[in-house]
Amino acid sequence: MKFTLATTGVLHAFSAYGDDWVEINGERHTNSLSLMADRAAIPWTDRFEALQAADFDLLLTERPELVVFGSGRQFRFPHPRLTQALASAHVGLEVMDTRAACRTFNVLAGEGRRVLAAILLD
Repeated sequence: MKFTLATTGVLHAFSAYGDDWVEINGERHTNSLSLMADRAAIPWTDRFEALQAADFDLLLTERPELVVFGSGRQFRFPHPRLTQALASAHVGLEVMDTRAACRTFNVLAGEGRRVLAAILLD
């Protein structure tokens, strides 16, 4: 599905997605990644089953106010012990499938929120 963000000021946003890829500003990505509106995508863990607490801890270095976690094609919650650092730092966590996470990230980033998308493509 292709979509566009109808706002200004957002440097990086999802422009399309499919079953095993996402597009950011027209550039296709086929590996899992994290993204903030003010910085380019960086690689992130590849599989839901391989998630570790350190994967979520790493997200805190970006100082987000909210993390939108796209769990892949299926909606899956990570174990609370994996996301404990986010809770301890008072960073919100929203869990959804990857497609919904892409849409939600664009809306929140367009509102000027300091949101980080952690996207799995498995």
